[in-house]
Amino acid sequence: MGIRGELRGRWERGRVLAADHPLLADIGVALLVQGAMTMPFLVPRAPGLPPASWAAYGMSTLTVLPLVWRRRAPVAVLFAVLAANLLYRLTVDGPGQPLPYTGLVVVYTVAALSAPRERLVTGLVLAVAVPVGVWLNTRSARELTFSLFVFAAAYVFGRLTDARQRAHRVEAEQAAARERARIAREMHDILSHAVSLMIVQAEAGPVAVRAAPERAEAAFDAISAAGRDAMAQLRHMLGVLRDDGAGSDGTAPREPQPGLAALPGLLDRVRGSGLDVTYRAVGDVRPVSAGVGATVFRVVQEALTNTLKHADAHSAQIQLTYSACELEVTVSDDGRGPHAVPRRGGHGLVGIRERAAAHGGGAVTGPGAGGRGFEVRVRIPVPAAAEAGA
Repeated sequence: MGIRGELRGRWERGRVLAADHPLLADIGVALLVQGAMTMPFLVPRAPGLPPASWAAYGMSTLTVLPLVWRRRAPVAVLFAVLAANLLYRLTVDGPGQPLPYTGLVVVYTVAALSAPRERLVTGLVLAVAVPVGVWLNTRSARELTFSLFVFAAAYVFGRLTDARQRAHRVEAEQAAARERARIAREMHDILSHAVSLMIVQAEAGPVAVRAAPERAEAAFDAISAAGRDAMAQLRHMLGVLRDDGAGSDGTAPREPQPGLAALPGLLDRVRGSGLDVTYRAVGDVRPVSAGVGATVFRVVQEALTNTLKHADAHSAQIQLTYSACELEVTVSDDGRGPHAVPRRGGHGLVGIRERAAAHGGGAVTGPGAGGRGFEVRVRIPVPAAAEAGA
């Protein structure tokens, strides 16, 4: 297993090197083909045939040299290789090759990298060049059939490579889109919650200064705490997004996302804004995975943020209900109800649904019990034997 892992690691490093330095990769391919074409020159020729000469070997090298530019101009390299091979056959009596190595590499490259028009040109050229090459060599149907087969195989492998690369690009783009959406949700939740708390406290500050100076001081302390918390979370996120991802000690930041254990602190900050928040857990309370814990925290945070911004509520209730196979999160308030939620421009409720869907769950929003206030209800599948802490 260790040897296989080491070989796999070397292969991956080689792929990265080839992707970063395509010219070096093409030079390597040319050297490999040159090595294969050298073999017949090392084997003694049959009696009656002149020995292989250095001139013949030099001409064989000339057929390989264009491969260095195969990625930059595949069709031009194809014509150069065909011309060099024709010159080799007409001018020297060199050893034959068991396979048309250079032609196969070029056909593969054209199939993998070129546009449909260039591939069509390549097909038409080969339809003429292959029979001419067979006629100049053995003039046998066997060689013609074999040549057509190997060139068709090279073309098919090239097209398969192109399809695989396209699939990888699509997959990478989809992964990047998902990551952008996740980062947008995190940024929205962090900033929206912190700014909402600051606005509520700042609006209450002038009134408190006149009526109860001691409450004004508490309001300013709450504003400062919300700002520091938002800065800390943003600093952590931006540190992860840095190219090197390194902290001051040279290592990437590894702080976990806030989870269930961070809920009391969140609720205390919200209570500091004047909203009466109650919290309770129902059922068989048990640990959940870090991902589920982070989702629960963000759902509660976003729901309370909407309550502070839009509901004009006096109280909010958070309840976590543990059942045999799921965790239900309910956040309700006594505010103005669904009409207080903005119909356009908001991303909070969409983010809540996306977070729930990421765990195979769902979210329902609407009026609270008895048609009063607003309620967010999220269900997340949680196996009874979940193994991660909050």
